[in-house]
Amino acid sequence: MAGFQTIIYEKGDGIAWITLNRPQVLNAYNLKMRDELYQVLGAIRDDPEVNVIVLKGAGERAFCAGADLTEFLTAPSPIIARQVRWERDVWGLFLSLPQPAIAALHGYVLGDGIEMALCCDLRIASEDAQFGMPEVGLGIIPAAGGTQTLPRLIGRGRALEMLLTGRRINAQEAYKAKLVNQVVPREKMLPTVQKIAGKIASYDQRAIRAAKQAIVRGLDLPLSQGLALEKRLASLLPYYSD
Repeated sequence: MAGFQTIIYEKGDGIAWITLNRPQVLNAYNLKMRDELYQVLGAIRDDPEVNVIVLKGAGERAFCAGADLTEFLTAPSPIIARQVRWERDVWGLFLSLPQPAIAALHGYVLGDGIEMALCCDLRIASEDAQFGMPEVGLGIIPAAGGTQTLPRLIGRGRALEMLLTGRRINAQEAYKAKLVNQVVPREKMLPTVQKIAGKIASYDQRAIRAAKQAIVRGLDLPLSQGLALEKRLASLLPYYSD
């Protein structure tokens, strides 16, 4: 796939690399990026050659500083603005991916940037990363799943603090809150992500996908049903022995 204007897509050794590529505006999420992410994620979901996905941002200053407000908040009404964002459910597509997804986070990770990262399974942050949810200060709330995914990851109290006050947290705070899995020096971030992605890609992908499905689906089930789901998924693997 080629010809994208707001993202770069590369694939090799079982890893799909998606780079948000609007560094001149801190990789702000706009309508064109929405459409291109929708296209590439749909293709990746059905690509048997892709075992792992890595999402990262171009430039030195940001993974993604949030939505491009010149587009999303200039529609004739807030209702239409939200409808424009929901025309293509990029966020639902992110969450439906069978392959594990890793977010490589640096610089500003704000608004839609956090919401994209929360749709990934692992998050590796550089030491300079800053996280924030500024939506309430603009008279809106997160509408790409952030009010649901953030508290599930870091807990109700911390999520409410971030959402209601708009306070930004640094990478170490994000690690302590369990928002990210690792914090590494900036120069080591992509090599670290490459190593993790390569290790995951080297395993039996039937087991990898079953493990992801068991956790993602099981967390929304009572324990007894989660255990039953685990057993069903395990029984589909060639090495299963009851």
